[in-house]
Amino acid sequence: MLVSFDKLPLNSRVWVYSSNRKFIQKEIISIRKDLENFLSNWTSHNQNLETGFELRYDRFIIIAVNQEINNASGCSIDNCVRFIKKLENKYEVDLLDKMNVIYKQDKHLYHKKLNEFISMYKNNLVSLNTVVFNNLVNTVGEYKLKWEVPVKESWHNRFMN
Repeated sequence: MLVSFDKLPLNSRVWVYSSNRKFIQKEIISIRKDLENFLSNWTSHNQNLETGFELRYDRFIIIAVNQEINNASGCSIDNCVRFIKKLENKYEVDLLDKMNVIYKQDKHLYHKKLNEFISMYKNNLVSLNTVVFNNLVNTVGEYKLKWEVPVKESWHNRFMN
C-alpha cells in the first residue's frame, strides 16, 4: 500500500539510491509512475507493505517501508533490488553503486567515484565540511537528520586520511 512519504513513522526502514547523473523532467515523471506501480503492489510473504517514496534533487530515489505494519523480508528486498536494476537499464543510470559520492558545492550537486572524491580532498578541492549524501541511513528518522551531512560526519570521513 502506497502512502505519502511524510506519513511514514520515523523508524520506517529506508533505502536510498543515488543516480550517477541528474534525471530529466520526462524521466522523473516516468520514474514516479514506475515507483507508484511497484510500491503499490510490493508485498512480503503475501502481505501488503506500507510504503512511500521521494525523488530528491532530480537524482535520488528514496524508498521506505513502515515496519510497524509489516517488515520487508529478504525475498521482498530482492524484488525491490530487481526493480531498481530495471530502472537502471531503462534510464541508463547507475543506482546501486554505494561507493558513488554525491556532494554539494556552491548549491550544485556533483557525482564522483569514491577514489576521485578522495583525490579531490587530497588536492584541497573539497574539505571535511563539504556536504555529502550519506546513503547508508537506515530509517526515515536517520534520513531526515543524517542524510545531508559534512564529510566529517559521514562514512566518507574514514577515507580522508
